[in-house]
Amino acid sequence: MEQKEPTVSTRKVFEGKIINLRVDEVRLPNGKITTREIVEHPGGVSIVAVTNDGKILLVKQYRKPAEEVLLEIPAGKLEKGEDPLECAKRELSEETGYEAGHIEHLITFYTTPGFSNEKMYLYFAKDLKKSKVHPDEDEFLEVGEYFPEELWKMILENKIKDSKTIIGVLYYLKMRNEKI
Repeated sequence: MEQKEPTVSTRKVFEGKIINLRVDEVRLPNGKITTREIVEHPGGVSIVAVTNDGKILLVKQYRKPAEEVLLEIPAGKLEKGEDPLECAKRELSEETGYEAGHIEHLITFYTTPGFSNEKMYLYFAKDLKKSKVHPDEDEFLEVGEYFPEELWKMILENKIKDSKTIIGVLYYLKMRNEKI
């Protein structure tokens, strides 16, 4: 049986600054018709930025949907037509005040494919040089530096709950051939 769901019709429900919501009527592999609610998102980047002394930069910020303060690797939304690498450089600078001498793409993943098309591009940055923090006017961030082993412990203690951060830290630990 082919695992596809051809779209029969689409209805826009909401168009916002960051996301859109649509409802698609689809044909299932068994021929039945059902609906799928889909959050459209332009995609984003996240960066595992490692200082010269081996610490990973995290930002602490209040996240309204979660109703709590979260620790996260620097990240941000792609602007229309923006190259993910350029977005990663911009977000790293804006959120942490660092610029990377070396930055490379690691992996791309879907954040929540059950209801959203958001694609996240994960980058690794090193050879950091301090510049000036300049977050967006609606962002209130605290930047911290953590040894990878501290972050692993914080993940196990459920102190880090953000999925892109967990993925980024685990990827970095594996890159370093850490024993987990």
